[in-house]
Amino acid sequence: MLTFRKAAVLAVFVLTAIYLIHSSHSSSSSSLSRDSVAESLTADIEPTKQQPKTTGVPSEKPSRPYPPPRQGSSTKDLAQHPLTEVVTKSLREQLQYQFPYDRAGKFPAYIWQTWKYTPANGDFGETFRPAEASWSELHPGFVHEVVTDDAAVYLLKHLYASVPEVVEAYQALPIPVMKADFFRYLILLARGGIYTDIDTTAIRSTTDWIPAEVPRSTFGLVIGIEADPDREDWRDWYSRRIQFCQWTIQAKPGHPVLRNIVASITEETLKMKKKGILKEKKMGGRSIVEFTGPALWTDTIFSYLNDPTYFKMDGNNITWQTFTGMEAAKKVGDVVVLPITSFSPGVQQMGAKEPDDPMAFVKHDFEGTWKPESERVKPIIE
Repeated sequence: MLTFRKAAVLAVFVLTAIYLIHSSHSSSSSSLSRDSVAESLTADIEPTKQQPKTTGVPSEKPSRPYPPPRQGSSTKDLAQHPLTEVVTKSLREQLQYQFPYDRAGKFPAYIWQTWKYTPANGDFGETFRPAEASWSELHPGFVHEVVTDDAAVYLLKHLYASVPEVVEAYQALPIPVMKADFFRYLILLARGGIYTDIDTTAIRSTTDWIPAEVPRSTFGLVIGIEADPDREDWRDWYSRRIQFCQWTIQAKPGHPVLRNIVASITEETLKMKKKGILKEKKMGGRSIVEFTGPALWTDTIFSYLNDPTYFKMDGNNITWQTFTGMEAAKKVGDVVVLPITSFSPGVQQMGAKEPDDPMAFVKHDFEGTWKPESERVKPIIE
């Protein structure tokens, strides 16, 4: 006889059996589902193991993120631009590419100087502090940098990384004054602005150097006359009848005169290095003035002013006679030449007036302390 107790036990047994059967079925379905997901992920990671689909579209993913060449095409059909084409350009072409010249552009607001120490260093020297400060005082909106000899190497390596032979030439120069000469051309070619020696004092701001009626977009180089010796023995004192000074130069970056002189010094230096004659007392019999100094600077400027590549020539060459006896600024092409008073006031010769003259812009103290005594240029006092 089925009592209530027996009926209750039987009901519990049946419900337990149904639960176990249902749980086993769900576990099997869940396991199958996980296997299907794993298979799908594996198919995405390793498509080559998946069978091709019946749609005719390949199931494999491309092995590279760009389409393969057209059927039957060859590398001859592709545009080729070998890197060797760049390095085979001449040095002047490389410099022109790296430092393009924009005559209509602005003169950069930089003032560059070089010395053994920065003004922040206690060894800078009290003699040069008033002179160095004068440039900042008269050019408050300019970036004024005094670059040490050690820092110059790293700066040039950065600026001329794409033209390594220039840096090689700079490091190969055997005398500090030659490096100082070369540095001024290099920094102005790459960055532009004003370079001026550490022993120069600014008398008037560069904004006053050129008459306001002369558009700044029409010239890219401002230079001054160092020497205009109207005497028979001028060769005993100066290398050129008209000699342009290079202790103060203003330029827009990339100016052809700077490009030409940088290329000339680089080529000549590396040639002499290869011959083993690039030594302080050798240098093929050439003086520093001729190698990197004002003689080479003067020759490079005259060559530029007489180059039909840049100017339409009227048949008359630009010579020293064009600039002798000047008392006001003169513009020739895109070069402005200032009279001797502008950068050499107070030398008491060659028509130079005193530092209080309206045309006096920069006073040079002729210290040249980084030069050997034989290379220091001093004014001739009669």
